[in-house]
Amino acid sequence: MEGKVTSSSQNRICRISFFHPKSNSLPSSLLNELAETITNAGNDENVNVIVLQSEGEKAFCAGASFDELSSITDFENGKNFFMGFAKVINAMRKSPKFIIARVQGKVVGGGVGLAAASDYAFAAENASAKLSELALGIGPFVVGPAVERKIGKSAFSEMSIDFEWKTSHWCEQKGLFNKVFSSIDEMDQAVNELADSLSNGSPDAMKELKKVLWEGTEDWDTLLEKRAEISGKLVLSNFTKNYIKNFKENKQ
Repeated sequence: MEGKVTSSSQNRICRISFFHPKSNSLPSSLLNELAETITNAGNDENVNVIVLQSEGEKAFCAGASFDELSSITDFENGKNFFMGFAKVINAMRKSPKFIIARVQGKVVGGGVGLAAASDYAFAAENASAKLSELALGIGPFVVGPAVERKIGKSAFSEMSIDFEWKTSHWCEQKGLFNKVFSSIDEMDQAVNELADSLSNGSPDAMKELKKVLWEGTEDWDTLLEKRAEISGKLVLSNFTKNYIKNFKENKQ
């Protein structure tokens, strides 16, 4: 099973959900589909607000697909894979609709980028997060601008360098999550309440406010492509290949 992306709209709220059997990790096919689905929802005049969520309770998103990472053999394929995350982040940035992230579980790597690129993030208490890219020999280059914008350079540096799990409350304190709840049910109630409120708001006012909130990111199309090129080169290293091989063997 390669996973799926689904969307449904009701009462001017579009809920976009993704799933992959390996902790909601994201291969290229799902990244491209997710970016396209977010763009389409943003262009839908019958949608006022988007809720981004994933299935299950244990992990919101485990980041990049290790199966696909281990199969990359040349720079072009490496760049194209990381461009998938760039496309999703840019789709979220450019969407004229506010995007609420529903983070019900752990967040790793590219998943942290998705939470950071949302306009408002609700999280459950067990939604710890980490940027593990440096351990792989890659570095959080593509998601870096989104994460740094949300939590600042100091906190981004901490996440990038020590690549340890950060609690949901640490993430809330730093601004990655706006609110943390003791249960998924409480979180869902808050997600629904905000989505309902925004669904009745002025689309034009929200569109203009989103432009203001994302000022200074106009160069991200070029910036994230350059970052994808860095990761696309590093993923070919023996260090990264050996790390992924050992990781997968230990998981068996």
